[in-house]
Formats: sequence, C-alpha cells, structure tokens
Amino acid sequence: MALYLATSLIARRDFVAYDQLVRYKWWYQYGYMSSTGQRFDIDSATKQSLVRFAKNQKDFANKNNIPIQYMDFLSNRDCLRKFSVYCSEAGAAGNEALMRLAPVPLFFYRNPENLLNTQASVVKLLMVMSKPMMRADFMQPSSSWFGDKDLHPDIQKIAEGSYKKRGGYQDGIRGEGYIVNALEAALWAFWSDENSFEIGALKAVNLGDDTGTTAA
Repeated sequence: MALYLATSLIARRDFVAYDQLVRYKWWYQYGYMSSTGQRFDIDSATKQSLVRFAKNQKDFANKNNIPIQYMDFLSNRDCLRKFSVYCSEAGAAGNEALMRLAPVPLFFYRNPENLLNTQASVVKLLMVMSKPMMRADFMQPSSSWFGDKDLHPDIQKIAEGSYKKRGGYQDGIRGEGYIVNALEAALWAFWSDENSFEIGALKAVNLGDDTGTTAA
C-alpha cells in the first residue's frame, strides 16, 4: 500500500486523502499495482474500511446526483470537502498503517510539522485510533511541533525506550498485529542491529508473529 500512497503524493503533489483511498480500493478490488495482478494479504480492519469507503462513495453519488463511474475521479474541491474520508470502525489499531508510511517522510521531509500531521492522517484514514509514531529521542528536540498534545501512554513508554531489551522476544518484544507492538518491535530491530541492515532485518524476521510488518 506504500506504493499507492507514494503514487498519490506524486500525482497530486500533495496529501489528498480521497485519492489515496481510491487507489487503495483499486488494489483491493482489481489488484492495482500488485506484483501478482491481484490483491493479497489484507487484514480484516483494512478490508472493512475499504468496503465502507466504496459504500460511502455510492451513498455520496446518489445524494449528490453524481454518476457512480465518476466517483473514483472526483476532483471538485467542494465535493471532496463534503466527503468523509474516515472509514474505519472506532478503536481499530492494526499494524498495517505502519507499513505504508515510508513515502510520507520522503515527500514532506522539508516540513516536519506537516510531516507529523500527514502521518497521523494516513493512519487515521483506515484506522480511527491513530497513535503517533516516535523514535526514542524524538520528543525532546521536537516538542514544539506538538504544542499541548500529549503522547498516548503506550507511545510514551516506547519514546522512553521500552524497546531497549537485549533479550528481544525473551524480554517481551512482540511483532504482533497491534500497531503499538509492531512499532516497538521495529524500533528494537533498529536499536539492536549493530549498525547492520542485514542483522536488523534478520532480527525483525526472527521475532516471529507478523514478521512482514516488523521488517517493512
């Protein structure tokens, strides 16, 4: 899904949530940009969100007298502002959102504040309970970016270094489906990689559980 996010950012030269959702839906329904020609390995929360997005498109088209075949190419700004792009169930916090974020810092690297807001929005599109993602020393030098917004307690623990466990799996590091666990596992892999990409990737995979997300 990172490919579709990157394509949307480049094509629209900005963060356009609706355009991203359309591309995600194309992948789900038609295998858009898939290496196999069809979508595979989709988690239930993402699937439910994309099904709801497609339904919201139909409802919006009927309400505004727009032919349904035009909905994937909606560009009118007034229409886009009226369309609700948040499609997930309340409380969804799967790890899939982490896997597609890489294009965001690449695209917005010159604007850290915009970068943070955009990353949160990318997560929130398909996972309502978005939680900020931090590296260990992120908050201290960058606290002004957040204003009076507090970190979620789960993320605060990670920001304080909860992932610094030499025993890895034996010490409780888990690369599981919950987004917070996946973040902690990924940071543990970086922290313990001995400055070697290969070692870090191998450690991420050897954790077990959802190795694809941890390694990605």
